[in-house]
Amino acid sequence: MRGSALGITAGLIGWFVLVEVTSGILQGFYVPLFSDIVIRLGVTDADVNWFEAAQLLLSAIVVPILAKLGDMYGHKKILLVSAILTAGASWWLAFAGDFWSFLIAWALQGFYVVWLPLEIALIFERGRRQNRGVSLTRRAAGLLVVGLQAGAIIGALAAGRIFAATGGDLALTLTIPAIAVTLTCVVIAVAVPESEPVRGRRLDTWGFVILTLALLLLTSALTFLRLNGAGSPVVWILLALGIAMLVVFVRVELRQDDPAIDIRVLRRPEMWPVQATAFLVGISLLGAQGPLSTYAGTDPALGYGLGLDATGRSNVIGVYLVSLIVGAVLFAVTSRRASPRLILIGSAALVGIGYTLFLPFHQELWQVLLNLAIAGLGSGALVGAMPAAAAAAAPQGQTGVASALTNTTKTIGGTFASAVFGVVLAAGAGIVASETAASLGGYMAVWSICAAGGFLAAVLLVFVPRVAFADEVSAEVTASA
Repeated sequence: MRGSALGITAGLIGWFVLVEVTSGILQGFYVPLFSDIVIRLGVTDADVNWFEAAQLLLSAIVVPILAKLGDMYGHKKILLVSAILTAGASWWLAFAGDFWSFLIAWALQGFYVVWLPLEIALIFERGRRQNRGVSLTRRAAGLLVVGLQAGAIIGALAAGRIFAATGGDLALTLTIPAIAVTLTCVVIAVAVPESEPVRGRRLDTWGFVILTLALLLLTSALTFLRLNGAGSPVVWILLALGIAMLVVFVRVELRQDDPAIDIRVLRRPEMWPVQATAFLVGISLLGAQGPLSTYAGTDPALGYGLGLDATGRSNVIGVYLVSLIVGAVLFAVTSRRASPRLILIGSAALVGIGYTLFLPFHQELWQVLLNLAIAGLGSGALVGAMPAAAAAAAPQGQTGVASALTNTTKTIGGTFASAVFGVVLAAGAGIVASETAASLGGYMAVWSICAAGGFLAAVLLVFVPRVAFADEVSAEVTASA
């Protein structure tokens, strides 16, 4: 077993599953404690939105840069650096006593977002030596997503219990994720082997500066769209400037020998549908969580909503997370025997079907759970598949940045959806029986957008070549046949 590609990579995957469990803990641990964090910082519930906006903005900017540095100098080095930065931010969060200090620490904790792309690159580069990099990475990605979602569930369930066990000591409670990240740093330093960087590479500093400005303008525009609505001129000015900067970025990068992001690679038929799918999946995966929670808590006396308390809403989210895990596992298992391309198309279609079913079936709890389970199966498979598919489509020396771009586009998709959904739902508030509840039409619009994103992703993936996402030997045999 140890002489085979699977044996060489199995131990590495096991360590990375532990790393992703920690990543999941970071995503699930803090949410149940937000009410207590707000009290300690002396702010309002609305100010919590800035935490998410700051972390999404930082992660969208730093992930492509760190991934490129990983391709240049070794993925393990950058993985360890990002873990150390995340650990430092996590300890800062535990003892931050004011809003701005907590906000900066929360943003810096977003360095953990680059872990999964770097892990995918490490696994792919080791598997490539045995001409099994694609298939191994595909199956490993599903297991990593299982670890990620399991960690999120563990974090969400543990946070409240630890807070109660410590007698309401928030600082002591927040040291738990900090300890977990610190131990992760030790695991990476001791157990993870280094990849082989491509020599002679350079960092396209100006390219990343232009990209950073473009992402900063775009995410700022979407943040102000959510906060101030579509009527604010600031939103459209920032959006126009962001698009203009992206155009400049593309033109500059096409003239570079070693660009920050190789636009030529992005234009490949096996790459651009994957990145577009990541954006579209981010709409439902990241953007629809808030509307789902508020709909589940809406009083049924209005004619819609489930009227669930906090515990009931947590259970609904839990079912969705479990379906993500099942979807990731099914992808890891079925991709051994079936075409990964067809599985991706089917997974995207499941997301569309799940959210389409919300339109006629949303009155009963079992209907909502069934719809979420169907969409979650597709989303779980896609979350595991997209970084691996991007790595498979990238040339040697660009696996890290290609995998990372799926996270960046997914984040932008989620930010875009969060802003648009906020405007759509706010437009209906106050015209129904409750002054705070959104209208049913607003929720219908949210579900329709999520469904359209899933179906559009399925259509785009049809344009991927049939031999894409296969090992080199398998692809050659298929092409010959």
